[in-house]
Amino acid sequence: MDHTSPSLRQDARTIGLIGLAHGSSHFFHMLLPPLFPFLIAEFGFSYSELGLLVSVFFVVSGVGQALAGFLVDRVGARPVLFCALSCFALAGLTAGSSSGYAGLLVASVLAGLGNAPFHPVDFTILNKRVSPQRLGHGFSVHGISGNLGWATAPVFMAGIATATGSWRMACLCGGALALVVLAVMVWNRDALDDRQGSWGGQSAKGAAAAVPQEHPLAFLKLPAVWLCFSFFFWSTSSLSAIQSFASPALQRLYGMPLSVTAMVVTGYMLCGAVGMVIGGFLVARVARLEKTISACLLASAALLALVGLGVLPGPAALVVAALAGMGIGIAGPSRDMLIKRAAPPGATGRVYGTVYSGLDLGFSLAAPVFGAMLDRGMVSGIFYGSAMALVLGVVSAGFVGAGVAARSRPAAVAA
Repeated sequence: MDHTSPSLRQDARTIGLIGLAHGSSHFFHMLLPPLFPFLIAEFGFSYSELGLLVSVFFVVSGVGQALAGFLVDRVGARPVLFCALSCFALAGLTAGSSSGYAGLLVASVLAGLGNAPFHPVDFTILNKRVSPQRLGHGFSVHGISGNLGWATAPVFMAGIATATGSWRMACLCGGALALVVLAVMVWNRDALDDRQGSWGGQSAKGAAAAVPQEHPLAFLKLPAVWLCFSFFFWSTSSLSAIQSFASPALQRLYGMPLSVTAMVVTGYMLCGAVGMVIGGFLVARVARLEKTISACLLASAALLALVGLGVLPGPAALVVAALAGMGIGIAGPSRDMLIKRAAPPGATGRVYGTVYSGLDLGFSLAAPVFGAMLDRGMVSGIFYGSAMALVLGVVSAGFVGAGVAARSRPAAVAA
């Protein structure tokens, strides 16, 4: 009991801090999208122009994320985390003081730089500091916190902008929030040190010592890495459609006011968070994780396609669209564990950085495409396109799972 209790406290502390950091990164994905109606009213931007701001954020984040994985493996995750949160604070300040599109573009670049290192940082710290039996729950909390960050941002940003009559004040408050999170991380920096001995750290060192040293780019030859990359590309293309454009699409398709349809993103993310709690328990009980992923994503795709048909009553359509987030959430921990199983030892930061850059690529390409569809009146296409992207993600996950299973069979026979 004496050995277990301190480990539980240490694991819970590290998981909680990483959850807070990850939630802040997802919050800054949504620094500007909740303010789109305010920006249109003040500057007359089109949805295509605003979608480009989202694209810039994720292009910078995607390129930076792939590079950040190497940086994390070299200098450690903790100092990179501190720099990332500082970039978020600067992004909020820059957006709040901008006088036009150029200033918002700079803010998007800064926010993208801040977002870039989070997945290699988070998963490196979790894998090295959290004991193996609690790692699935660590992945679950990590995913839940991201969804809560997404769910909080629209309420926080639009709420402050509405209450104060100033979208600039909302941006400045977002920057102040990043400084508060940074202060919490610095205060608890000992629980984030991935260079010191810990449950996960010791096992990772043992695993790394058990395999021959390879070129730092050798992992790029593994098909599983690129299949995981494609899975993230498709699944986040789907998410981009819902996150940025589901609210105006529901308004046009079902005639509901924006004040009501704006809640669809919050509902989608909260349902996703509930799903991730369930998914955290499923990880330890399901051998073929790709089956869980496939069933959940196909169910979500069916719900989104139903919304796109335009046959539901307005409130029911909003509820069904939000419920689609639950399937995404249940699949989340299985997705992260599947990547861990597919990754070679000693390349945690690099693999997660490369794989998760597919997330950024999906966001960066999908946002202007779906924005242009909405500008052209293809309202149902927002939901049909989102559903189709999930189906393509299922195909990628199936190939990854088959590869992991094929690789594990010889080891099981030898054992």
